Amino acid sequence: MDGKSSAERILAAVRAIPRGQVAGYGEVARRAGLPGRARLAARVLSENADPDLPWHRVLRSDGRIAFPEGSRGYREQAQRLRAEGVRVVKGRVQGRKAVATLDEQVWGFDGK
Repeated sequence: MDGKSSAERILAAVRAIPRGQVAGYGEVARRAGLPGRARLAARVLSENADPDLPWHRVLRSDGRIAFPEGSRGYREQAQRLRAEGVRVVKGRVQGRKAVATLDEQVWGFDGK
């Protein structure tokens, strides 16, 4: 992918998640051209220092916030998602899920 590092590709995939939508770490990795590298996506996000990165749109594959319940990160992620109109109940996104592909999330089908 045009000489970008894995981290740059992951960050670009996160920036591409539309406002009010969510994606799982695995989907972010797949979109970055790194299928099967969900843990790498999580690590890159944990090391991110860009305050404008919409990191809060990335969830576990089951739609849950990955931070420990009650932690600062957990509260901030839930608040940011709610500010975008995403319903979060007990740390889980309701009515939306971190689906297999971003196409499915945005368009309602896989696009294949």
